[in-house]
Amino acid sequence: MKLTSTLGLFLILLFSTTFSFAQTAQFPIVKGFGGIYEIKDAVERPDPSLEYKIIIDMTTGADNPAEISRWVDNIARLMNLHGLAGVPQDRIHVKVVIHGGAIFTLLTDENYQERNKIDNPNLKVYEALKAAGAEFFVCGQSMVARKLDKSDLWPGVKIAHSALTTITTYVPQGYTLLKF
Repeated sequence: MKLTSTLGLFLILLFSTTFSFAQTAQFPIVKGFGGIYEIKDAVERPDPSLEYKIIIDMTTGADNPAEISRWVDNIARLMNLHGLAGVPQDRIHVKVVIHGGAIFTLLTDENYQERNKIDNPNLKVYEALKAAGAEFFVCGQSMVARKLDKSDLWPGVKIAHSALTTITTYVPQGYTLLKF
């Protein structure tokens, strides 16, 4: 009897501990994408009083064209992580420079369909990111190399002379460079 009671208590504690760690993803800035979780024991967190200026050099495309690129979703995670830590949306300035294989994440549904036989799953994320204040630039040099025209791409992206010059323009202005 004592063994059954002990085992029962152990199972209750095990399940209650396991479920207490389960959390629901949060989306404080980019709605519906880049879900993140509160880490109550974290001692290093973003400072809500700082201004965050970030430029992302995104060259990696999606692993599976039928899924949202983890790199596109990671931009949403970055913004949401800052927001969850209390950084106001107006203190997070994110610019994304897209080139290399990542350029195909910008294709319109029509062009993505031609290439992958499905609609582009990344466009909804780009729209949510733009609504949250992120800015997007596509490398004009990459467009020429891949024979892409502005009409082939999501209309929310701006064309840059090049990824290289965009990065070298914003880093001296205090933007932190991240490579995706």
